[in-house]
Amino acid sequence: MDNFKKKFIEEATDLIENLEKSLLALEQNPNDSGLIQQVFRVMHTLKGNSSMFGFDLIDTYTHDLETVYDLIRSNKLSVNREVLDVTFASVDHLKLLLDETNYKDPDFITLHNSLISRVSKLINQNTEVREVVVEKEVPTVTVKEEFTYYIRFEPFSDIFKNGTNPLYLIDEIYSLGKAKVFAHLNKIPLLNELDPSLCYTYWEIILVTNADISSISEVFIFVEGESKIEIQRIFEEDLLINEFFVKELERIAKVQKDIGFASTMRTAAEAKKRALQDKAASIKREKVGVKDSSISSIRVSSEKLDVLMNLVSELVTTQARLSLFAEQNSMAGLTGIAENVQKLSRQLRDIAFSIVLIPIETMLTRFQRLVRDLSSELKKDVVFITEGADTELDKTIIESLSDPLMHIIRNSLDHGIEDTHERIKKGKPKQGKIALKAYYSGANVHIEISDDGAGIDPEKIRDKAIAKGIISPDKKLSQKEILELVFLPGFSTAKKVTDVSGRGVGMDVVKRKIADIRGEVELESEVGIGTTITIKLPLTLSIIDGLLVKVDETHYVIPLAAVDKIYAVERAKIVDTYNNVLVLDGKQISFFNVRKEFELEESKQAIEQVIVVNFDDTRVGLIVDYVVGEYQAVLKPLGKHYKRQEIISGATILGDGSIALVLDTNKIIKLFARIQDFKGRQTKGMTDINYFKEE
Repeated sequence: MDNFKKKFIEEATDLIENLEKSLLALEQNPNDSGLIQQVFRVMHTLKGNSSMFGFDLIDTYTHDLETVYDLIRSNKLSVNREVLDVTFASVDHLKLLLDETNYKDPDFITLHNSLISRVSKLINQNTEVREVVVEKEVPTVTVKEEFTYYIRFEPFSDIFKNGTNPLYLIDEIYSLGKAKVFAHLNKIPLLNELDPSLCYTYWEIILVTNADISSISEVFIFVEGESKIEIQRIFEEDLLINEFFVKELERIAKVQKDIGFASTMRTAAEAKKRALQDKAASIKREKVGVKDSSISSIRVSSEKLDVLMNLVSELVTTQARLSLFAEQNSMAGLTGIAENVQKLSRQLRDIAFSIVLIPIETMLTRFQRLVRDLSSELKKDVVFITEGADTELDKTIIESLSDPLMHIIRNSLDHGIEDTHERIKKGKPKQGKIALKAYYSGANVHIEISDDGAGIDPEKIRDKAIAKGIISPDKKLSQKEILELVFLPGFSTAKKVTDVSGRGVGMDVVKRKIADIRGEVELESEVGIGTTITIKLPLTLSIIDGLLVKVDETHYVIPLAAVDKIYAVERAKIVDTYNNVLVLDGKQISFFNVRKEFELEESKQAIEQVIVVNFDDTRVGLIVDYVVGEYQAVLKPLGKHYKRQEIISGATILGDGSIALVLDTNKIIKLFARIQDFKGRQTKGMTDINYFKEE
């Protein structure tokens, strides 16, 4: 029975979270019958399940709440502020009711009886009739017929000479509809015969679109004389939704040089035949009442996922040892086994990553609730808007992100958004706005929290910093550097301490906690317009695809997602440069000499490797001795003794048991830009700017 109860509590917790989410949406759309129905269904499910597992208090309490929303469904009661306040309070109370140890607490009993009284009062005053909304007739939309096409695009080898990039044409094909692209690399010669100015790749594409053949042909109109192009219609409907068709083409592409139009047609015919058979079987099952017993998802404890990720990390490290052993020993068949294990471990790693990645929307409900309750407490009218809620992050990062985001939103509500009277006086909309936007940027995820409040006055921050002795009165700082001061421990510009904020605790915690998960925080603000705080985070904390390099006798790993291009440059050109700038491909690139920055002896090599990495809109070259190759790096923390350094994000164990340091290219670029900025302003350097370091 204990196991059943535990299962019920897990499911009830999910139901209560869904209830809270539906209520927040209902508050914005009180006449939405679909949302009202959702709330009612959750109450009904909770009532039925709780009585089954002996949670009698939940049973009786949700029965009364269900009655309230039944009255709303029948237009005998309206969704108003009083109803919502009681329901939100009930959400919090239901969470407490799941813990039976609370039942003996006198304060809990008092709260329970008080809420029952409030719910009963709503049931007894059901005279108000809610306005009935008549749904408008939805106009019918005509959808164009879709067809499936086979496209073969084989550029001549010298197509690059006129400036054509074939990948742009592939992108344009994607814009016409849904596409499956097969890139064929079998014509690429050996490395010593390869000419980088020639094109060796050709493509076969399956396109599903409502465009005609002439529209598809227009994509290739400027390369007709420089390539072989074949476009054929193969079917009168969407074949890419047919799983057999896609998998069979993928199989053919692996076992032979290309697929070919004839093979595609045969596969299409077989796919259609199977689809008709499946449909007939489905109709037959419906007639005999057989239901599909497949399970679309399962619930797994987070502890098991942590163990899975740890085991995958150990497997990746062991696989690296196996690959090295295979290289060093010429045993028959060992290299093939090592390559197969490498392929399988990479696939397993990707699957494990996809399991632990969860959307940001899982933690948004608590922030919506925070904005609702806190804005009411502060007597401010504030709306919370989200964008990119389906952006996914490692669950460990999500768990560590909740508190920092809570601090930021609290500050926006308390210090950022003005009260209604002040906003009207300034000519702003009566309702304030806090927006959370999440999006991918390369191998990182950016989360922006912005408000349209009063903004941060740099002069006030500067005066406060001088008064606290943080900077000297004659110190010249840019606006960005001044804004960075708010992340110092104990720094606050609040005129008074409230229950919400103003005690000088918060923004330093935000920066420290974000740094703990290898993230960064940036702040932008404009007086009278508002403030935006951007948190930049890695997708995952455990394993990365890296580029293994060597400087002197030490190996380093550079995140592969940050690498743009690699150049071999004569050492003399690097030594003779002015202001650490090289000209590569006709463009000036600032470089960061890893050997010099780590205070190693000068290199005696004639050729150095310049690895160009990027972060946001900045590109910097890293000078290293050798590029070893791609490497899956299992990140390990360096420990508390190395916490203050900035440009190393961790370490990884190589196949031979030695250690390679993982370079944080984002921090390197920021550090390099800072140094260059200080040089340009002819200052002493960054050592006397104490707010760039964590205390």
